[in-house]
Amino acid sequence: MSDDRREDVRRWRETVRAKALAHTPERPRLVRSGGQPLQDLYTDLDTGREEDIGFPGEHPFTRGIQPTMYRGRLWTMRQYAGFGSAAESNRRYRYLLSQGTTGLSVAFDLPTQMGYDSDDEMALGEVGRVGVAIDSIEDMRTLFSGIRLGDVSTSMTINSTAATLLALYVAGAREQGVDPALLRGTIQNDVLKEYMARGTYIYPPRASMRITTDIFRWCAAHAPRWNTISISGYHIREAGSTAAQELAFTLADGIAYVQGALEAGLEVDVFAPRLSFFFNAHNNLLEEVAKYRAARRMWARIMRERFGAQRPASWRLRFHTQTAGSTLTAQQVDNNVVRVTLQALAAVLGGTQSLHTNSRDEALALPTEDSVRLALRTQQIIAHESGVADVVDPLGGSWAIERLTDEIEEEAGSLIAEIDDLGGMVAAIEQGFPQQEIHASAYATQLAIEREEQKVVGVNCFTVDEDAKPPLLRLDPELEQGQIARVRAVRERRDTVAAEDALDALKNTAAGDDNLVPPILDAVEAYCTLGEIAHAMREVFGVHREITGV
Repeated sequence: MSDDRREDVRRWRETVRAKALAHTPERPRLVRSGGQPLQDLYTDLDTGREEDIGFPGEHPFTRGIQPTMYRGRLWTMRQYAGFGSAAESNRRYRYLLSQGTTGLSVAFDLPTQMGYDSDDEMALGEVGRVGVAIDSIEDMRTLFSGIRLGDVSTSMTINSTAATLLALYVAGAREQGVDPALLRGTIQNDVLKEYMARGTYIYPPRASMRITTDIFRWCAAHAPRWNTISISGYHIREAGSTAAQELAFTLADGIAYVQGALEAGLEVDVFAPRLSFFFNAHNNLLEEVAKYRAARRMWARIMRERFGAQRPASWRLRFHTQTAGSTLTAQQVDNNVVRVTLQALAAVLGGTQSLHTNSRDEALALPTEDSVRLALRTQQIIAHESGVADVVDPLGGSWAIERLTDEIEEEAGSLIAEIDDLGGMVAAIEQGFPQQEIHASAYATQLAIEREEQKVVGVNCFTVDEDAKPPLLRLDPELEQGQIARVRAVRERRDTVAAEDALDALKNTAAGDDNLVPPILDAVEAYCTLGEIAHAMREVFGVHREITGV
């Protein structure tokens, strides 16, 4: 039968297709994100084995991690938000909840991400600019004022200082009378990708890995519903990687975290069900859908075959998706609504568990309230009007989708094998391998755009003269001084001896082998600031210096 089908395809190519090409040549650059050519036609000859596709809710989860997917429950609609002071961000969170968002997602400013208080000279000019400034338990209390933490799911995009933000969240929940065992949410806590793609690292990789696995252990015992890590390909893609590189480097990071947890004495089936992932949604809809399907299949096999996990919950790759900020343009900003819609649709067709949609004006400034509402409405229209949520894996069985899924899995698998040969992801980062791969891909993409081989509507084609800009969100210029005054007031009011004792205890723990989360929790409850906690660990662990020459 297959021989007959191959003959049918050959005949079509040499007759019907050849005649059409003689009249109308194909458009140039019909390729995927890595430059790999796309076939003109996919047929049943391009599909993989039935056991590779399987059924939703069953290993290898190619078609989704739940048997009913969105027919039973829609994805969590998160809108990533945070700017200025905790009070301003709290107002935005309340607004989003009133408009139908089903989960909070906190953006922190750079000083918070890098372990500096707002009054540190390193924070000058950055306080509250790209996220909310959180210096102490008082800020965390204000951030969630009027929002009961036992009733919402909160995602926090925080990495190097993830343990401190988790401790602040737990302390805030305790003040509300909420048991940490009831908390639902995620800390990103994926510091490995910071070394290769984003840059908000503090400590050397191996010290950072210790903090990560300490969080795994503490949450398994005290906050079992909390997702202890969101292994993030998003920023890898934003830095310029291809879809296959995003998948490979993300899963390789995941392998490193699992290995680190096992070496720390944790049992794989205890911590693995709380691992989660975070992927980008880019413009090529078919490639993105295939990427998500390949991710689930690869992780299921990695966990079962490589690490010997026994529980199906340990095999399931659960992931959050954010639309691609790097694709947003300052030119013709309304075009961004279309881009985000297609990207969000790809995430839903690919089976995401939660989704953030970027706002139209984010290439120019932090989003306005109107823009955020439109971004949320985009998700709601896809969910309630498009019909794509009514069928499980609606593109499953598509010859093109199944072939692309196989191809991306093969490319990503080859990269993971290279990383294994280098000694694993930590060693690969120390040698600059993923950084170099991402830089090369980013450079190739930029060249293609500048040569107009890769079209960006409104930028290198279909351009118009624009004078007017949309209304933009403007931050209060007094914001920084207000936050500086608040953190200084915290230090003045607190019990100085208790705070110093807590920081000394943290340093002693960092110098030993005990879990770091309990002394960090003690420190935040003693009103130690985020910067003081980070500096205490800097004294013990040192700081990481960027690898040059890659």
